[in-house]
Amino acid sequence: MSIERVDTIVVGGGQASLAMSEHLSLAGVPHVVLERHRIAERWRSARWDSLVANGPAWHDRFPNLEFPRSHPDSFPSKESVADYFVSYAEMIAAPVRCGVEVTSVERIAGKPGLRVKTSSGELEAMNVVAATGAFQVPIVPEIVPASPDITQLHSSHYRNPGQLPNGAVLVVGAGSSSGQIADELLRSGRRVYLSVGPHERPPRAYRGRDFCWWLGVLGKWDMETKLPGTEHVTIAVSGARGGHTVDFRRLAAEGMHLVGSTKSYDRGRVLFAGDLAANIALGDASYMALLDEADAYVDRFGLDLPTEPEAREVRPDPDCMVSPMLELDLAGAGVKSIIWATGFATDYSWLKVSVFDESGKPKHQRGVSSEPGIYFLGLPWQSRRGSAFIWGVWHDAKHLADRISTRRRYLDYDASARCSVKCAT
Repeated sequence: MSIERVDTIVVGGGQASLAMSEHLSLAGVPHVVLERHRIAERWRSARWDSLVANGPAWHDRFPNLEFPRSHPDSFPSKESVADYFVSYAEMIAAPVRCGVEVTSVERIAGKPGLRVKTSSGELEAMNVVAATGAFQVPIVPEIVPASPDITQLHSSHYRNPGQLPNGAVLVVGAGSSSGQIADELLRSGRRVYLSVGPHERPPRAYRGRDFCWWLGVLGKWDMETKLPGTEHVTIAVSGARGGHTVDFRRLAAEGMHLVGSTKSYDRGRVLFAGDLAANIALGDASYMALLDEADAYVDRFGLDLPTEPEAREVRPDPDCMVSPMLELDLAGAGVKSIIWATGFATDYSWLKVSVFDESGKPKHQRGVSSEPGIYFLGLPWQSRRGSAFIWGVWHDAKHLADRISTRRRYLDYDASARCSVKCAT
């Protein structure tokens, strides 16, 4: 059987892959995009039913296509986001092959190139772009043993309140997913316990501008390195119900019981750290700091934006913060479900080349790996804070396409030079 040869193979069918395909096409680089399911599959089948984008439609998109039938300040539903990427693929005529799973990529011995094994056969390529992103394998801490009495789900497997057995729910996490899921469960009439870890908490909007706009004009999206101590801090923000600022004190006032970081399990009891007040204070500090920077920006440049003193009003600390609960008897509290909104790990098990460090993280510079012909796209902080966002990955893809195009020119010269020598002899 003959082996198909293509210059560049892009692995994955999400936002990173489509951005990569667009820029490769513009650079004249022959390529294919291999996706094991459908385009933007994770938006459709690995997110809860009511999920909407956390950024407004004017911001969370590629430059060359607006969201159809969406107000620029609205927050598109997950299905709208998936449909957007399907439309984008059609617009740029992306050479996407759905239903093709890449099982391994390895160096071809004795010559340039990579052998790519897939569920549909083998291919050879000079370049492979791993555009599957960093959110591949759900992380569920091994804290609570499996039991028929407790349903345990990662947030990527949660769909809606009706999916869960009757009873109270413990939600673990302080990011966007945990806050939105816990809020939805509370509004459905459930008793909800929310385990709040360290986090940042921006305002949804301030002085008439969404926080995405503020991060843009303040230069925070383009930050190239994280501040010390912020490597693993999550962000609590929500586009649900038209968009609102996540306020853990408000959730407590509405009946949610807040607890600190989940530590361990002992004979039917989940044990929590006594860090609830400190974690909420950390979120408050990031919130107030952004308001301060926004006010300073308005004053410096004389912008005509309305003042918003009420944004600095802080609710009283609820009882669950003043006297924090350090353990929860699951049976006694009627908890029948635990949702772990605890993030994801990468999965590059199919990439069988030496491009990873001792901890298993890709060795790269702005997505260009230490191994010739291997590239990464869609990683958090790949080149800047905004790299893992829709618009950010588009700009990172442009950089990689330029590097791939440059490499092609060198390899083409080498091939033509060898041909010239051979022909002369």
